[in-house]
Amino acid sequence: MTTKRDYYETLGVPRGASAEEIKKAFRQQALKYHPDRNREPGASDRFKEVNEAYQILSDPERRTAYDRFGHAGVNGGGARGFEGFGGFGGFGDIFDAFFGSASGRDGPRRGADLEQQVVVSFEEAAFGADKEMELARTEVCSRCSGGRAEPGTEVITCGTCRGSGQVRRVQRMVFGQFQQVSTCSTCAGQGGYPVTACSRCSGRGVESRLRKLLIEVPAGIEDGTRIRIRGEGEQSSPGGEAGDLYVYVRVEPHSLFSRRGHDVLLEAEINVARAALGYRLMVPTLDGEVELNIPAGTQSGRTFRLRGLGIPHPGRSSRRGDELVTVYVTTPVNLNSRQKELLRELGATLEGDGQSGSLFDKIKGAFGGDDRG
Repeated sequence: MTTKRDYYETLGVPRGASAEEIKKAFRQQALKYHPDRNREPGASDRFKEVNEAYQILSDPERRTAYDRFGHAGVNGGGARGFEGFGGFGGFGDIFDAFFGSASGRDGPRRGADLEQQVVVSFEEAAFGADKEMELARTEVCSRCSGGRAEPGTEVITCGTCRGSGQVRRVQRMVFGQFQQVSTCSTCAGQGGYPVTACSRCSGRGVESRLRKLLIEVPAGIEDGTRIRIRGEGEQSSPGGEAGDLYVYVRVEPHSLFSRRGHDVLLEAEINVARAALGYRLMVPTLDGEVELNIPAGTQSGRTFRLRGLGIPHPGRSSRRGDELVTVYVTTPVNLNSRQKELLRELGATLEGDGQSGSLFDKIKGAFGGDDRG
């Protein structure tokens, strides 16, 4: 069995770290191990660990449960207080897990959780989207409604549990006598047998169905984020609680943009003449093209900030990051004769600007020598 790492250790923060420190550490770790940036073996798994740790420690209630009970306190996801203690509902259920139910509360089992992946575009991740997905899951049989018998036929009462679906046993222990209650193995807790099994589910009470679900992907979501949808997992026996659906979001890379936190990054190229003289460059953004003023004398690698044109903050669509445009000056190649002539003329006028003899004189001076042949 693989032992889970401590969530605080995963994020590299002390146990008393503030919410802001946890958020900052998460951003640093997520950026370091993001699959799009880090291709090393194990980086993807490490990214998932970081994301899981942040989901727990950023939630005050789940963090409290984790601080008190460790990983057992947050099993099953979405834990709240004692509900998260290994999936138990409180001290009574913890007791039942070790000694069996003493009050006959053993009822329908919860359905299994499901996992599904949804792929969204860069723009859909930025502004949110509704995505339709197909999901194969177990549901209560539509023909027998979970009763396991063909409609109109009888169900015989189980002789082992006498229709209760439970078997009670008395267990003597050092500190007293306890009554242990467990699900009847003869009838699987159903309390009886169908005379004629349901023709649709073969007497199982459940069937597999293909469902179409509309998943709401919130604005500002990041690659690798997990969305929990309660009650959309598999169903179990009638009356049992349905499991949950966990949707993992994968964001497709964009041909122009990349992302850093809530900022959008873009690289643009201009020729040397436009960099020297200044230029009004039309650049793409998530909201369409905008005009960017490139001042005269711009050097290669300079970054310009377009405020409010980045990624919306989750839950706060009015607040957005910025777009950072980094301009690179390109060197012309494959010049024709006229272009070469013009560049030679330009070069001659720039002789005093750090070129030719001026540069040679500076180098001479730096070594402290005269040319004494």
